[in-house]
Amino acid sequence: MAGRLEVITGPMFAGKTEELIRRAVREQIARKKVVVLKPTLDTRYAKDKIVAHNGRALDCVALPCNFDFLQLEPTLQKEILSADVVCIDEAQFFSQEIVRFCEWLAQAGKIVIVAGLNLDFKGEPFGPMPNLLALADSVTTLTAVCSVCGKEATRTQRLIRGKPAPKDSPQILIGGLETYEARCRDCWEVPK
Repeated sequence: MAGRLEVITGPMFAGKTEELIRRAVREQIARKKVVVLKPTLDTRYAKDKIVAHNGRALDCVALPCNFDFLQLEPTLQKEILSADVVCIDEAQFFSQEIVRFCEWLAQAGKIVIVAGLNLDFKGEPFGPMPNLLALADSVTTLTAVCSVCGKEATRTQRLIRGKPAPKDSPQILIGGLETYEARCRDCWEVPK
């Protein structure tokens, strides 16, 4: 089997996790062994599941953001190595090591499907995503609906008490509708 790297990206609320789950289930229906991974940092809904905002979920293994494959427990290493498909959610939270890991898996003949935010709330490239996008065999860019005007949203606006978060806010803040909105380019406010 020829390996490949597929990346699903876009702003918050675009359906990235939902699409990742759809593809993982499709591969399972095709009788492929699928392993789903996410960063331990993502604790919004469940520690051992990836969960889309619509509630659809899939069992997964949570890994530290700066994991080293060789440091993982042997049973998990064996599970990943025996998989046909490796799905990774919230890839923007992983260290740059995730890029080498994905390339290594694809070179080993695995289908690697990664989902993550391409831009942070400041409108800047997020974590390892630019490198994953550059190396991908295919990229699916999803959009959301702008919460202000209803147009196609490509940005994520972080809010604090209903106002755009300042630029010096931490890059990573786990949250959902209470903290973030999808915005079009015209309605997105550059953090100051």
